[in-house]
Amino acid sequence: MPDAGFWNSRSNMSYAGDVTPQQAWDALAGDPRAILVDCRTHPEWTMVGLPDLSELGRRPHLLSWQIYPDMAVDPSFVAKLGTITPDRETPVYFICRSGVRSRYAAEAATAAGYSRCFNVAYGFEGDLDADRHRGRAGGWKVSGLPWAQD
Repeated sequence: MPDAGFWNSRSNMSYAGDVTPQQAWDALAGDPRAILVDCRTHPEWTMVGLPDLSELGRRPHLLSWQIYPDMAVDPSFVAKLGTITPDRETPVYFICRSGVRSRYAAEAATAAGYSRCFNVAYGFEGDLDADRHRGRAGGWKVSGLPWAQD
């Protein structure tokens, strides 16, 4: 699996950077101000599971980048982020299924004035493998980080 530097070289970043799931966990564990924003959809949260931050005494913030079922980008995403953390210096780690929507979310938040927005590369489920399946290559779950499913 490529490291987060691989992701950083894939686009012209307009946010603080990409981190691996383990780096996100370590940052959340080391900084009580840091937050994790899961920007997947409600069906993904319920059917696939969520990062479990209970060991850190916290929960991920659930804020969809796209509105299910139409999957249109939520035009009030940044405003809703402001209700979660009005402090634009808060370290915000965005996670989605694979690291694509969360990259867009990090870019949008940065454009709105948040200065410490990170994309969790590989997301919750990871990249597609050779068989075009997720959950075997990278990602929060594959990294062995805590997660739960209702």
